[in-house]
Amino acid sequence: MANSCCSPALSVISVDSPRHEEPAFSLREPTTLNGMVQVPAGPFSMGTNSAIAYPADKESPKRVVELDEFWIDETAVTNKSFSAFVDATGYVTEAERIGWSFVPSFLLSVDDQQFCLGASSDTPWWIGVKQANWRNPLGPSSTIGDLQSHPVVHVSWDDANAFAQWVGKRLPTEAEWEKAARGGKEGSLYAWGDELTENGQHACNIWQGDFPTFNTADDGYLGTAPVYSYQPNGYGLYNVCGNVWEWCQDNWEIQEFDESKVIKGGSFMCHDSYCNRYRLSARTSHPKKGFTAHIGFRCVVGKNQNY
Repeated sequence: MANSCCSPALSVISVDSPRHEEPAFSLREPTTLNGMVQVPAGPFSMGTNSAIAYPADKESPKRVVELDEFWIDETAVTNKSFSAFVDATGYVTEAERIGWSFVPSFLLSVDDQQFCLGASSDTPWWIGVKQANWRNPLGPSSTIGDLQSHPVVHVSWDDANAFAQWVGKRLPTEAEWEKAARGGKEGSLYAWGDELTENGQHACNIWQGDFPTFNTADDGYLGTAPVYSYQPNGYGLYNVCGNVWEWCQDNWEIQEFDESKVIKGGSFMCHDSYCNRYRLSARTSHPKKGFTAHIGFRCVVGKNQNY
């Protein structure tokens, strides 16, 4: 696989942390379609034949995929929505149970440097930080008080799936995610077309400047952006390119016991000099039990819920 800013090595840091028993909770409350958009049934062109694709990621070949109608969240799930889930259920995320998570070095405060466990060996801009989790996304001194409209992060695939089931939804398949993200634009690099900026205006939240040494934040954000930032795509979805990676249902490899899941969309950490996976056809994987400061999710309601 080509270099990826999204996959810090989970095995490089070890810390003894108390593990809390995950509480049971009632699933599948009545689903509401508020805040969701309809994606029509029919075929679409998935993937790409472009030379810009990463061969090891299996973006190619471009192929026609037929899907039933489904509904998808217009934004990634926010801290506000995830807080409601936790308040109602007592759910404890995997990062909270393990006791640490990865935070980008450039977002780590001086106050939280004492909680550092070490850097990822292959991507040293990722720092393991004690008590970093969805409530404290940049370390224990940070909060989500002013980030209610930002996407929830530091959630594993299981955490995302638990939320989805609680609201009577599910995680999207990779094909559903890509069709929805395209918003009716067949073959385009991005949700808005083929040019990264439109009329000199930034259309997504990715790394600006020199990766990984200096982020100018010319697009308006150094870390995550509120979920309604920038213009929506043709179906009304926001931030399908950049901001945070989003979990999909699919295993990375087509095998029954694969422990890695597909993630799509790229994040605020992506830069075309290193990892330009904020393109619509781009894809990569992350361990199912993994979590970082730049992976979130959105949910769908479809013909086959496949809980």
